[in-house]
Amino acid sequence: MAIREQVQAALGGLPSAEKKVAHAFLANYPSIGLSTIAELAALAGTSAPTVLRFAARLGFDSYPAFQRALRSDVQAQLMSPLERARSSAPSADNPALKASFASLKANLDATLKAVPESEFEAACDLLSDSKSACYVLGGRFTDAIAAYMAAHLRIIRPGVRHFAGQSSTWRDQLLDIRPGDVAVLFDIRRYQSDLVRLGELMVERKARIVLITDPWLSPIARSARVVLPCVIDADRTWDSSVTMMALAEALIDRVSRANSPSARARMQALEDIHWNNLPGR
Repeated sequence: MAIREQVQAALGGLPSAEKKVAHAFLANYPSIGLSTIAELAALAGTSAPTVLRFAARLGFDSYPAFQRALRSDVQAQLMSPLERARSSAPSADNPALKASFASLKANLDATLKAVPESEFEAACDLLSDSKSACYVLGGRFTDAIAAYMAAHLRIIRPGVRHFAGQSSTWRDQLLDIRPGDVAVLFDIRRYQSDLVRLGELMVERKARIVLITDPWLSPIARSARVVLPCVIDADRTWDSSVTMMALAEALIDRVSRANSPSARARMQALEDIHWNNLPGR
């Protein structure tokens, strides 16, 4: 797991002093982790030995080892597709299709471990709240998954909208957001600044955000109610979207079951509409 993901996973079991270090680290990621022990301790309001115990609890035998791992995470986060293509050489021993599928399976397994069941259920509870409107949006490559998710949720429950059009029109669509509404945002590494800013504006309007992101976490995580990290690195040129699609489908299925009577009624109404509009009827 990425360092930030490790810290989040460990957060619930940390002693109070080390939890302060974890909160300071997550709130000022990654810059504070690359500073000195004294600076991190001062920001967290703790001591240098507490910072060292925090690093040790994550499995590092020294603070420099923690920082080396953090630098590696940041470099991986910032890698372009061109750089990933140079760093991943094909193997002559493993056929391309088999290797690709094996990598995707590993990502699915890792994502299942990275997403706490409690966070998944919290996201489902928010999406099942049909009294609140639900807005869905993704980035350059992830918005196709957002649109897919919105198309299904729209059948299951009322008030679902996929943010449409160019980013210049997004703020116009903010006009309809009310306190308590839910927004599902997809954002992965090389995070989109316009999407991050939209998330901030949604929070200002008191929307509750479910963020589907990568292990390094989009800056939107700072203001999200629920964060669901997906493993996307498939050891190839392009990041994989399979885990995000799988998670979206799991959410859709869970919300369908949670809203079972009303979801069935809406699905039946849609079937009736389709049936009544068949040719010859």
